[in-house]
This record gives sequence, structure tokens and C-alpha cells, in this order.
Amino acid sequence: MMTAAATTAAAALVSSLHSHSRRATKSALALVPCCLVFVASAASARAFSLTTVGGAGEAARAIILDISSSSGASSFRNFGARSERSPNFSSVIANTRGGALGFKSKFGGKSILTRHFSSVPTLEESTMDLVKSAASKIPAGEKLAAMRAKMEENGVDVYIVPSDDPHLSEYVPTAYMRRGFLTDFHGSAGTALVTKDKAYLWTDSRYFNEATLSLDSSHWELMKQSQPKVPTITKFLTDLATTHCQSNKSALRVGMDAYVHSASFAKELNDAFAVAGKDIAEDENDTPVIAVIDTLDGKPNIVDSIWEERPPLPKNPFRVHPMKYSGMSVEDKVAKIREGLTEKKATLAVFGALDDIAYLFNVRCMGDIETCPVGIAYATVSHDEVTLYCNEEKVKPDDVAAHLQSANVIVKPYDNVVLDVQSHLASNTRNKVWLDNSRSNYAVSRVIPEANLVDAQNAITPMKACKNTAEMEGMRQAHIVDGAAMAHFMAWLEH
Repeated sequence: MMTAAATTAAAALVSSLHSHSRRATKSALALVPCCLVFVASAASARAFSLTTVGGAGEAARAIILDISSSSGASSFRNFGARSERSPNFSSVIANTRGGALGFKSKFGGKSILTRHFSSVPTLEESTMDLVKSAASKIPAGEKLAAMRAKMEENGVDVYIVPSDDPHLSEYVPTAYMRRGFLTDFHGSAGTALVTKDKAYLWTDSRYFNEATLSLDSSHWELMKQSQPKVPTITKFLTDLATTHCQSNKSALRVGMDAYVHSASFAKELNDAFAVAGKDIAEDENDTPVIAVIDTLDGKPNIVDSIWEERPPLPKNPFRVHPMKYSGMSVEDKVAKIREGLTEKKATLAVFGALDDIAYLFNVRCMGDIETCPVGIAYATVSHDEVTLYCNEEKVKPDDVAAHLQSANVIVKPYDNVVLDVQSHLASNTRNKVWLDNSRSNYAVSRVIPEANLVDAQNAITPMKACKNTAEMEGMRQAHIVDGAAMAHFMAWLEH
């Protein structure tokens, strides 16, 4: 049942939105966090219609979400006065989320809110489900045996399999769900580590239960991060390397794919190995190398070599994110980055995080990552050029090509980024590269000598943090869209 306070808050929100008073609306929203009204009972469902005002943009209508008492079904309908600040609801979703609004009948005839994307599989055809299916087809012991055979073939004692893609994304394209395939654990955070005779998975407290249920305990040991007596991966590997070096008089070879590990993690490992080597040195002038990171350059990721049904890398096209939502042109963003280059005394800025690329170029992409409207790409900005590195299919739409061309953006193949960074440094020994090592993969970072590296927060991070007027209005409209969807879901859930 709705509490009296919740009922009062909902009533205040409905009343304020009906009156279209911005001041009253803000007061009501203070009572209902995130602009969500949860309709918690059949009685309240009969009593309330949630009226919301559409998003920023062209002339539009307010929207009413009716929650019907008998069937639990909900519907959106156009209503009332037009406003220059309020486009219709479907337009907001289409432009901010990349899809169109629609309804589909499910669950005993009750309607549910859905979004339709031409480049994204429907929920029933989720690519995540395909990965889970492929992972479950092969027993854990069989996958690990194949992994260890490849590890021996490549001369490594340990292999680390993180959750990340080359852009260190939390949510990744299915082609990079290697840890999920290997372990059968599909949470968004976790790192697998395979040795010659054991296998471990580190994950945080959000996933302790899920990981316990997902892992085959006869082959995998769950390492519960931040729990007493559970070492970090760095500590675990350092201890393992120390024991290995003392027993075998040789360095532990730690295999990893340089493209899916952060530069900061690789540095942390190397620093820990160096310190541990000094601790066991019998002669301070003869410190043993207890471990070596082997990135197996020129060879495929070991998980890829045993994943027969691995999905292809995504190449869904970008779409232009309109100025009325971005509020700042590509040219203006590039100008601010170049100001930062001058301040940092750097000659090239490199960006690898996908949200940075989407923000910089005012583009979005649906389908590369199932839950995020970003596309697989890198970017660099110098005082003379702006370069986008991506698959050519991503810039095929005429409007996207024209948008990038108007901003003087050069498009190059995705795999060229490392070579171009090397070429930039080779062209002048005084050149410096501005790169945030905490948000860059090891493959890009390691080609930059320390003397030529400006390791600092990149220019885009603070630009994204300080929202302009259009972006703040977009956030308000996103709350309205999501609030209405949540109210719809709660009504369906109760019935």
C-alpha cells in the first residue's frame, strides 16, 4: 500500500505538472526522488494518472501515463498545451536512446513499454544469452584443460582474464565476454586467473552469491574481494612468483592481453614484482627477476583460441547526436582540448574510453554494447588533426560522414591507433602524449616512453562533468522518461 506521505507526494507531483508550474514541479520532485512515482496498490492505481511534461526540443505535448486498475495495463497518450521546450515523448526516446517507442502485448495480454532498434537484437534474441549458451555447452574442466594446453604452448605459467574490452568498459560487447565464457559467471565485474593446476575468480560483494552458484566448485575457487585473508590479484601473483622463483630459480611468466588490461594495473604488477625481488635478494647488487609479464604479442588472446563460437567484433553505425541535446559543437570541444594540450605542454591527446569518444564527436551507437549507446573506437587530437579510429562501417551513414567532415575529423582504421601514436613520437623526440593511464589500455600506454608521457586526467572528463544548459535539460527529460517507465513497470508488477 502507498503510505500517506507517498500519496501526498504523488498528488503534489500530479497537481504541479498539471499546472505546468516549474517552481511547483521542483517542490514536488523534492518529495519524489528521481521523478519516480511508484503506484503501489490497486487503489492507488485507480486513483492516479501520472502527468509528465515531454523533453526539450521542438513543439510538443505533455504526456499522461494512465494506470488502469483492472488489467494493470498502461498507455501513453498525447495531451494538452504545446510548449517550445517540450517535444513529444516518442521523440525524446528516439533522440536520446536511439530507438522508437512502442508497445507489445505480453504477460497475459498486459501491455509493456518497449523500445525498437534496427541494429539491436530484441530481448528474446539477446547476444548475452548466446554467450551464456556457448559457455554452458562446454564443461568447466574441458575449457580449463584447453586453456592450460594453450598456456603451455605459449610458454606462460599464469594467464589473467579480466572483464574488460580494449576500452576498459564496465559493460562490454559480447565478443569481449571472455571471462564469462571461461567461467560461466556473467556478472559485470570479475577477473579470472588460471595457473597450471588451479583456477580462481575474483569478484566483489555484489556477486558473491551469483558467482557461488555459477562456478563449478570442483574446478574454480571464488576469491571474495575485500574479505579478510583474501589477497588482491597483485598480492596473490607476487606471492606465487616469489615461491616459484625460490623453488625453480626462474621467473614466473604471467600471460595477459595488453589490450584488455589497464596501463595502471600492469605498472602495479611490475612494481610489486620488483619490490618482492629485492626482498628475497641474497645480494643487493643481484636482485632476481621473480616474474615477467608476457603479452604474447602477435598471438591471439588465449581464450579466443578455445572459443569456437565467439561472436564477431561489432561494427554498428554511429548516429549523430543533435546539437539540441549535446549543446556544444565538436569544433568547440576540440578547441578546449587543444587549450589543454598547450597547458600540459603536450602535442597529442589520446582517448580510449567509449563515452569520451561519443561525447567528443557528438555521436551515439546502438548495438555495439547491449546496454550502452556507445561505439567501439579510439580518438586522438593534436594541434593540427582530429582522428577517429573505427571500423569503416560505423561512419557509412551519409549524415554521420557529413557531420564528421564538417568538423574536419579524419577517419582511420581502428587498429591503426598504436602505430600512429608511435609515429607521432618518432617524428619529433620532443613530442609528448597526454594519456590518462587509469583509463587507457596497456597496449597503447607501453609504446610511450615515460619521458614523453603526460599521465593526467584527460580534458574530456571535466567537460562531461560540467553540464551545459542543453545537457541539464536532457537529464531532466531522461528522469521523466525513466520515471514513467518505472511507474508503468510497478503497475504491471503488482497486477
